[in-house]
Amino acid sequence: MTDTHTSPENHDGATGYEIRIKGHLDDRWADRFEGLTLTREDNGDTRLTGTVVDQAALHGLLRAVRDLGVRLLSVTHLQSTPAEAPDGRPQDTSHRSTEETQP
Repeated sequence: MTDTHTSPENHDGATGYEIRIKGHLDDRWADRFEGLTLTREDNGDTRLTGTVVDQAALHGLLRAVRDLGVRLLSVTHLQSTPAEAPDGRPQDTSHRSTEETQP
């Protein structure tokens, strides 16, 4: 059974991330990850998803994971859907970046 806790905060122009943690986090830790959705998965892991305002905020979240002493499994940048312009057409808000490749 999957158990989800959602925070109502949303940040315009922020980037979506998914952070996976080994083990289930209790609800008492949800406020450390304010603005993210905390989902306890059937496999025993916890998934945090949501928007992060900038890289400093992302590093703060990763510090919170470290401070809890839990094992970080992955951090994934989520592709967002294009925003719509006032006339209803998709608006290109993407930022071009280079992808790192492993040899």
